[in-house]
Amino acid sequence: MGALPVLEVVMARFLALLATGVTLLALPAVLPTAPSRAATAVRVMPLGDSITGSPGCWRALLWNRLQNSGHTDVDFVGTLPAQGCSVPHDGDNEGHGGALVTNVADQNLLPGWLPATRPDIVLMHFGTNDVWSNRPTGTILAAYSTLVGQMRASNPAMKILVAQLIPMNPATCAECADRLVALNRAIPDWAAANSTAASPITVVDQWTGFSTSADTYDGVHPNDSGNQKISDRWYPALASALGTVTPPTPPTTPPPAEVTCTLTVTNQWPGGFQATVTIRNEGPALAAWRARFDLPSTWTLGSTWNGAFTRSGTTVTVANASWNAAVPTGGTASAGLTATGSGPLPTTCAPA
Repeated sequence: MGALPVLEVVMARFLALLATGVTLLALPAVLPTAPSRAATAVRVMPLGDSITGSPGCWRALLWNRLQNSGHTDVDFVGTLPAQGCSVPHDGDNEGHGGALVTNVADQNLLPGWLPATRPDIVLMHFGTNDVWSNRPTGTILAAYSTLVGQMRASNPAMKILVAQLIPMNPATCAECADRLVALNRAIPDWAAANSTAASPITVVDQWTGFSTSADTYDGVHPNDSGNQKISDRWYPALASALGTVTPPTPPTTPPPAEVTCTLTVTNQWPGGFQATVTIRNEGPALAAWRARFDLPSTWTLGSTWNGAFTRSGTTVTVANASWNAAVPTGGTASAGLTATGSGPLPTTCAPA
């Protein structure tokens, strides 16, 4: 095989992978590099639907404002990666496009996301799709209560910021605007009844001053001006909450790793190699996973499979695919890649 031209070798492996039924994932565009985060950073989870995550560029504005105002000890967390926004930022989030908060509660999804991210603060803008689906206000608030209970089970001192939702006026739902007003009116009383001294719930008014005609592109999802308004409303509440959280102190003796990662080069040829990244879980069952490894700039990623690969500088991050997201206690999950180029091969990886 070493005598074959590199292109023939790569194409041969490409065709072999197709023959086995492996799905090859296109490499997403390289995102701008976000500054590194402190080991003792306060972990903030943006939680919601597409308004939060697809691409949710208010998060980029908010994160950079925090950095520029001296809050450099902040780590945005979530099982989902950044989806663009053209500026460097910490894009991890839990904004699931199309999600209903009632479904997330009924399907017990949040307890799978929390152990993987361990947030100290949650920013929740959630319920737009429930309003669109004509879920009653009481049912939506009951789902909020379920999620709050799960957050506190993960962290009894969780700080929870809950939005009164931005207005909505989709062309296909004339009744949605009034139904959302009813939900927003009920949120402050719900928050007051469920807030505690150890785990306060702060209501953030994202409704007032927000225009569906000027600040959205479709009556629901924010445009650039809408993203700026959302960021501006989150900022003072989050900055205040950050002042109430004590970042964790690194232990003098690290605890045993519950989730570990190994990177194995399974094949190598002139100008290229193939490798497997494997996550092993010895802790509670995972609903999602991510891993990172360093790849010198002299190497170019080629084919990938069984995971979503992104690259920022020399750091490659791989997130689970939909079919290998769940990893039980004692279980493993793997993703694979090829690369072309030259130089030292990657040898290690770490959970992300």
